[in-house]
Amino acid sequence: MADMSAPVGGSRPYLNRRLAAFGTTIFAEMSQLATRTGSINLGQGFPDTDGPAEIAEAAVRAVREGLGNQYPPGPGIPELRTAIAAHQQRFYGLSHDPDTEVLVTAGATEAIAASLLALLEPGDEVIALEPFYDSYAACIAMAGATRVPVTLRPRDGAFALDLDELRAAVTPRTRLLLLNTPHNPTGAVLGPADLAAIAGLAVDRDLLVVTDEVYEHLVFEGTHVPLASLPGMRERTVTISSAGKTFSFTGWKVGWLTASPALVSAVRSAKQFLTYVSSGPFQYAIAEALALPDDYYDGFRADLAHKRDVLASGLREAGFEVYRPQGTYFITTDIAPLGEKDGLAFCRALPERCGVVAIPNAVFYDDREAGRTQVRWAFCKRTEVLEEAVHRLRRL
Repeated sequence: MADMSAPVGGSRPYLNRRLAAFGTTIFAEMSQLATRTGSINLGQGFPDTDGPAEIAEAAVRAVREGLGNQYPPGPGIPELRTAIAAHQQRFYGLSHDPDTEVLVTAGATEAIAASLLALLEPGDEVIALEPFYDSYAACIAMAGATRVPVTLRPRDGAFALDLDELRAAVTPRTRLLLLNTPHNPTGAVLGPADLAAIAGLAVDRDLLVVTDEVYEHLVFEGTHVPLASLPGMRERTVTISSAGKTFSFTGWKVGWLTASPALVSAVRSAKQFLTYVSSGPFQYAIAEALALPDDYYDGFRADLAHKRDVLASGLREAGFEVYRPQGTYFITTDIAPLGEKDGLAFCRALPERCGVVAIPNAVFYDDREAGRTQVRWAFCKRTEVLEEAVHRLRRL
């Protein structure tokens, strides 16, 4: 019988070299470990409860009424594009034409992939804030571009951006800045001074910017300000968000981007050959979700702030150094005070030691040493689950 693990017809590997460095994601590995050991999964960032019941019912109603059961329009249904434009106006005072400046995608992940595939040429450089979500590196690689990390570093109990390091990273080959604020995994939120400096740099060096803002409604300290709202940024910024993080329906995979007509047209050219369309009935439901009253958004944020404090306090009591997140639903800790030296080994052993799963931050760095002793925890879980996790972690 032939060896199916070996390439057929020669020695060339099946996987192209751009993706050779990307194997099974750490999220899949750790979630499988959680299932196998029956551990509490504070690794992958998905809620353990569903979002608003009325929004789930809106999806059911759409299915029953035959809305979106067949291919929806490529850019997204008009109702959702209009709702996205209204959301940007309502929260940030940004005006967008639903027909030419909004594009619905299969989650934020596709929006990022389509943006990078559309806007980059082989050899272009992309500056990304390190540690970065793992799909960023893969999407940059698929576009044939080169990633240039600028590292967020702990400062006064949280992570911060070094603007001088950012400026120094720009070269004549830099085409695009890929930003994530609120930032996963560190929980950092770029403040007004950072955003103004980034905008000035982008304008001065004529750079495009793609901003991942999926945690826009989970800012606990300060305020989320879209980069596109700053002077000179409206025409050069692709702003990305999604429904999963805000409404706790991560499996629906409804994302979107807003930008100038020229940028949306470019990204749509790539997106149409990825999924073309997705999430038909769910698009109708998310159109209703975006119109929920302020009480929903305020309550959602307050609930996650409470859960952040529960987990942060417990992690400190267990002996971790805790970096207080200003946003998102993740906490980064340092395991060095526990006498540990390797976050990956620590996370792989943790389920057997105390029945909890976390994610080693080193996988989010090009320079693995920079995050070697950092570990990320998700607190988008029920309070009683977080309390039980804290109880188990005290065994350490």
